[in-house]
Amino acid sequence: MKKSFCFTIYLLWLLVAVQVKAQSPLSKIVTLDVKGQRIDYILELLSSKSGVYFSYNSNILKKDSLVSIYMINKPLKDVLAIIFNKTYEFKETGNYIVIRKAPIKLIIVTQSGKIEEKFYVVSGHVYDDQTKAAINDASIYEKKLLLSTLTNQNGFFKLKLRSNKIRTAALTVSKVFYEDATVEISTSTNQSLTITLEPINEETNISVIKPDDYLSVQNTDKSNIDTIITSKNTLKSISAKVENTGIAKFFIPNKQNLSSLNFSNFFTLRPYQISFTPGFSTHGKMSSQVVNNFSFNILGGYTGGTDGFEIGGLVNINKLNAQYFQIAGLSNLVGGSVAGVQVSGINNLVLGKVNALQISGINNFVKGEMNGVQIAGINNQVKQKFSGVQLAGILNSVNKNSSGVQIAGIANIDNQYFEGIQVAGILNYTKKLKGVQIGLINIADTSSGYSIGLINIIRKGYHKLSIGSNEFTNLHIALKTGNAKLYGILMGGINISDTNKIYSYGYGIGTELLINAKKTISINPELSSQVLYLGSWDYSNILNRISINLNIKIGKYISIFSGPSYNLYVSNQTNKINGYQLSIPSTKYTSQSFNSKLTGWIGWNFGVNLF
Repeated sequence: MKKSFCFTIYLLWLLVAVQVKAQSPLSKIVTLDVKGQRIDYILELLSSKSGVYFSYNSNILKKDSLVSIYMINKPLKDVLAIIFNKTYEFKETGNYIVIRKAPIKLIIVTQSGKIEEKFYVVSGHVYDDQTKAAINDASIYEKKLLLSTLTNQNGFFKLKLRSNKIRTAALTVSKVFYEDATVEISTSTNQSLTITLEPINEETNISVIKPDDYLSVQNTDKSNIDTIITSKNTLKSISAKVENTGIAKFFIPNKQNLSSLNFSNFFTLRPYQISFTPGFSTHGKMSSQVVNNFSFNILGGYTGGTDGFEIGGLVNINKLNAQYFQIAGLSNLVGGSVAGVQVSGINNLVLGKVNALQISGINNFVKGEMNGVQIAGINNQVKQKFSGVQLAGILNSVNKNSSGVQIAGIANIDNQYFEGIQVAGILNYTKKLKGVQIGLINIADTSSGYSIGLINIIRKGYHKLSIGSNEFTNLHIALKTGNAKLYGILMGGINISDTNKIYSYGYGIGTELLINAKKTISINPELSSQVLYLGSWDYSNILNRISINLNIKIGKYISIFSGPSYNLYVSNQTNKINGYQLSIPSTKYTSQSFNSKLTGWIGWNFGVNLF
């Protein structure tokens, strides 16, 4: 008997403990006795007594109002109801109590008379709660049925809904820069509603009252109260992200655009949708808020997103993300991210991140980061980081760091750091290169890689102007640019003589091998090929040359060089032109004749480097 009694007491104690632990913040019991105190002080006092946090908009709460109240062992919600009038409401979020103005005032007038058997009509007006002015272009919609309408210039709306077995339904009223409002209505009668919406301030001050703030209240010091500044303007910018693009403005009807801006807080998932044009869809004006597994757009569609497969005859416009497969005859426009495969005849435009294969006839544009492959007939552009392969008929460009392969008919441009291979018909550019550039002109700010081209400009790299002589031209000038690992050489020479003139021009590559720690002595192996003009362009005279020069620095901007070279000369010229030399090399040098057109010999270089 004693054991049974103890067990019963234990169970009762456990039930009480569980109930206390599960007690909601608004149900906590408090005692309050204050006379003529400010509301903000009373909230801090209640926070300390109950152990909950209060959060409220300081712009809508008159904190300096004086209140007197005496309540013993009452639920916190009853105490708050006495302090605030009915225009305020209290919402629990964890251990927080949010105090805010009730976002809706509602008058429902049920109209008498019969209704159609399968349908009922809800009509009414929407007004601004503060100014009482009519709100035009506000969206009224039923989330489950995906039916919606807009208010006119007088704030009037009319929505026809299908009757069902459920006795009540919920209508949501949304408007940019206003708090959303949800209204429960009867599904059995026609009815008229008058609704007022609470405006959202563009910049709202949110005061958060914590239990430990009560200590500072004793000294009337409010410095410990946290204030968080939140911009409500972001609501518009996020909602209007896609709608502000030129493609969206052209294809999306104005009414559909307005509805989409109002629906920024609501999205839902459906298995499929079919559209004829953006705004003319099986989901009606709510199409921009629906993410579909399958989306078929005859001419074009405007949806919340794609989680599967989407095909459009002309355009696909997704407000959020698209993943797996998306194909359009003209253009794909995605406001969020893309994963999978995206194909278009002209243009792919993604405002978020991409982890996909993008193929377009003209242009691929990614505003966020890109990881994957881009193939475009004209241009690929990524505004953030890029990793993967870019193939373009004309231009590849990346604004931030990139790694991988860029191949373009005209130019590759990376505005920060590039690691990989750039191949372009004319120009490669990056600020910091760690890889290989192959193009007619290669430009970088700094380089730890290799630039291979006719002109290589490394701002913080290797720059030399060489003036010297060799065994066939008594004046030889060369411009050497790149880095110490690999530099390019543009060269030209002349043998100044009345009877044995020679003109030469060509290109070469070289590298610098430092000999001492002070970097004053180096060996520079160089490989070059030059065209020799010996009085007539009817002949071909090509000189290929390997040189190994010893370079000694004698000042900050000057050094001297000298060294041997080995030459292979290919020529089909047999006739001497008056005033020009024919025999290369001159008879002073011992040469080896490999055949009638190919000759080899050992030569020399001597000169000075500037810069």
